[in-house]
Amino acid sequence: MVSIATLDAPTLVALALRYPTPDGLVTLATGVEALPRGGAEREMRRFLKSIDRMTYEDLEVLYTSTFDLSPVVAPYVGHLVWADSYERGGFMAKLQGAMHSVGVHPNGELPDHLDPILRYLAATDEPIDELKPVLVPAITKMEKTLKKADSKNPYLHVLTAARIVAEERMR
Repeated sequence: MVSIATLDAPTLVALALRYPTPDGLVTLATGVEALPRGGAEREMRRFLKSIDRMTYEDLEVLYTSTFDLSPVVAPYVGHLVWADSYERGGFMAKLQGAMHSVGVHPNGELPDHLDPILRYLAATDEPIDELKPVLVPAITKMEKTLKKADSKNPYLHVLTAARIVAEERMR
């Protein structure tokens, strides 16, 4: 469980990119109140509003169909940029080392998944150079893919918030 006291925009968006849990949803709802006003905060509020009337089971199904089994969007930055090539492996190795150096663990995901990448951005002031040219374009591609497939999918707000956070941290 993520402590509400440690939530910032990248960490909150990362939490929204994990498989939904009742505790996680409570943390999201509480955490968005602590975010500074701005684009990421606005998109997270839109996400929460759009899932407000959904049952927990419906949200699980939506998450799975959006990001997991035969996903509409694969939330893996390296996969979007290099598919399953050698370059992706090198990128993930460097990212894994950088994450380890600041105490960020992928928690069962590959290091190029948006969840650990956003938590890494929250933990470092200087992201690795390999991440800078690929992160925002990859998230933008995820947004476009999801918008084309389902423009009303609530997770579109989460991806937009992720892009906003990435743009702010990559400056």
